[in-house]
Amino acid sequence: MRLLNFCVLALLIFAAAYVYEIKFESTLRAERVAKMRGDIRRERDGIAALRAEWAQLENPARVQGLVRRHLPLRPPETMQFDALDRLPEKPPQIVQPPVEDAIASMIENPDTESTGSVPEQPEAR
Repeated sequence: MRLLNFCVLALLIFAAAYVYEIKFESTLRAERVAKMRGDIRRERDGIAALRAEWAQLENPARVQGLVRRHLPLRPPETMQFDALDRLPEKPPQIVQPPVEDAIASMIENPDTESTGSVPEQPEAR
């Protein structure tokens, strides 16, 4: 009977230690989750602050004020315009054909059955 009481007592101590370990581990994980939630909240606040700053920076009234202050732009004068017939001709763009033209090779060699999409394999002898 004493042996049974000793075994039950040892089992009870082991169970209490295991429950304490589980409680300690769950407390650590809860602290990690709370810390991550705080980090996420800080990052979201930072993103919101950056979006507000971006909205302020791209405000059209602010940009217009910067343009007036830093760019010496004036409205165009009538002397700056010219008639379209006085513009120089646009040079023609010459497009060179590719080096290996599949259709041209078919026209030059009508006896071959190659379509040009796959290079011909030399026949093995």
